[in-house]
Amino acid sequence: MINWFKYASPRTFYPLAGRLIPWFGAASVLLTAAGLYAGFFMAPTDAQQGEGYRIIFVHVPASWMSMFIYLVMAFWAAVGLVLNSRLSAMMASALAPTGAMFTFLSLWTGALWGKPMWGAWWVWDARLTSELILFFLYMAFIALQSAVDDPRRGDKAAAVLALVGVVNIPIIYFSVQWWSTLHQGASVSLTRAPSMATIMLAGMLLMALAAWAYTIATALRRMRCIILERERHAGWLNELKEMKE
Repeated sequence: MINWFKYASPRTFYPLAGRLIPWFGAASVLLTAAGLYAGFFMAPTDAQQGEGYRIIFVHVPASWMSMFIYLVMAFWAAVGLVLNSRLSAMMASALAPTGAMFTFLSLWTGALWGKPMWGAWWVWDARLTSELILFFLYMAFIALQSAVDDPRRGDKAAAVLALVGVVNIPIIYFSVQWWSTLHQGASVSLTRAPSMATIMLAGMLLMALAAWAYTIATALRRMRCIILERERHAGWLNELKEMKE
């Protein structure tokens, strides 16, 4: 059996991340190509929204990932806070920029969809507003870590912020059920059949998998950079350089 706990240290995780990055990077490219082809060329035109609905093949996966990455980031931040684990705190730091990027993408693609459908780029809708708050939470997490000179203190302060911000995730998800909003309800649910054509659903799920693969690849790449920065005085890094030479 593989002892996964041995990868809980920067020394053993660093080379593992290097081996995994190409695989997840290639998977993200292939899945994105397949998802975009299914969504933009194979999926039929929507009877009510016309061709403009195709923005959902980017918007919906980006929205899913914006919430999911925050939950994962908050989890690793909590592990780092409770167990004083360096690698867990680094993982939270590595995920934050990608989460902020997907949130920004969700907001802008939502605006591009909303203009022709609602007649406005932005409305203070419950879901839109809570998604904007999520973007601010990501930016605050990144800024707070950067503002503190001691990385360990910065990790702890940002972890507290991340845990407080978790309350916003169910507000985003259930906002269309709790309040009367312009935003349409979920087209994909675990409790009922999807309300879209099979090829539309396939394209959306392919794009979601592509977003997952991209997130893992970028987080691992960023993790390696953080490890190099924070462990630059560690002896094992010198040993690694000597082995490469």
